Amino acid sequence: MGDYGMDCSPHRDRSHEECSSPVNALIVVGIDGSDTSWDAFCWACGETNRLGGRTVAVFVGPTSAAASATATASLVGAAAPYGAVQQSLTDLAVEICGQVRAYGQDHDAEVAFVHTQGDPARELLRIAKAYRADLLVVGRSTKARHHIAGSLGRRLVGRRGAPIVVVVP
Repeated sequence: MGDYGMDCSPHRDRSHEECSSPVNALIVVGIDGSDTSWDAFCWACGETNRLGGRTVAVFVGPTSAAASATATASLVGAAAPYGAVQQSLTDLAVEICGQVRAYGQDHDAEVAFVHTQGDPARELLRIAKAYRADLLVVGRSTKARHHIAGSLGRRLVGRRGAPIVVVVP
């Protein structure tokens, strides 16, 4: 992990000093297409530009069984073909990947895109560890059920596998 430490001695005037930050920082950010995930992505890109680093945007789709169950439930009892559900997730991932790359080009940000399946918290932590990320970023959940069951940000902070920022718009 990167070194985010700094000398905070009260006797020094630090008003014109920069904080020590990792050079060539790598930030992993979860993105699902929601407005809050785009806020998190934009914040992460700005931070890596400031630090001279790279952003890895991660789209975590549900596992095949979870996607099929969700699609079936959303179609009010109509059985959703497995292939159609998988194609829909693939299409969403391709769309988000294109938007991530376009943003990177427009804002001179070095970005990469990863599409994976599974539990979002586990997958984000796994990828952050695999890339040796300096920071993991997610957007704040706006879903009411997450206030009861726990949001992704809260689940990530509870596991403490990496420094985490939850971007609140």
